[in-house]
Amino acid sequence: MPENPPQTFFTRLVLPAASLCRRDLVRFLRQRSRIIGALATPVLLWIVFGAGVGSSFRASVPGGGNFLEYFFVGTLIMILLFSAIFSEISVIEDRREGFLQSVLVSPVSPMAIVLGKVLGGTLLATGQAVLFMLLAPLIGISFSLVSFLAAIGVMLVVAFALNGLSFCIAWRMSSTQGFHVIMNLFLLPMFLLSGAMFPADGAARLMRLAMDLNPLTYGVSALRRAIYWSDAGALHLTGWTVSLGASLIFAAVMFLAASLISRGRVAADWQ
Repeated sequence: MPENPPQTFFTRLVLPAASLCRRDLVRFLRQRSRIIGALATPVLLWIVFGAGVGSSFRASVPGGGNFLEYFFVGTLIMILLFSAIFSEISVIEDRREGFLQSVLVSPVSPMAIVLGKVLGGTLLATGQAVLFMLLAPLIGISFSLVSFLAAIGVMLVVAFALNGLSFCIAWRMSSTQGFHVIMNLFLLPMFLLSGAMFPADGAARLMRLAMDLNPLTYGVSALRRAIYWSDAGALHLTGWTVSLGASLIFAAVMFLAASLISRGRVAADWQ
């Protein structure tokens, strides 16, 4: 009988991850309700909050723009966050349908499963955020080629980190209801204390400390620097090295944590 070909890096990691990533992309494109919901909710919140706060908010944007402009970056982060939640729900659905079990018994590295699921969610989230970026000229934000590409790069890193965190939680859950509760418990405070809705300047000392310890804060800062590429020096933001470095570390830690957690079995929520 012919011997099985030796497993290479490509066959053990790259090919399975690419296959799982492609599966998630195709499934998303076939579900129009997910496309509408993932984009419509952040846009609606952006408009409502922007119209509600209006010109009474003037801080941390070049020229002292209103809240609609300030919250533009926050809405991009919100799109990445919502997409991470919706994408990693598929981990629970795949386990319930038996697909995940069939993947786990195959000669595929658990890291490949994590990479495929997280990468699929990352591409979906970034693609939706790029579509929202097309609304930027309506509020006076203009992109150069450098700032546009830099913003996409930052969003890829942040989306990868958020999908990794969502995967860590989804893997330990057996019900979508429990997943939503735990995700709100984790991600809602992370979002509110990231500088996406209000700047750290003027915040209470304890809240400012929480914002400094929040890894998502540095992703928001890096994204603002990318969008306001030529005017970033006037925003008094954390430097590029710290912002991007912290975001990359956050993404790497979440991926490694997800890879370790995926080696365990799940009987029920958190068991």
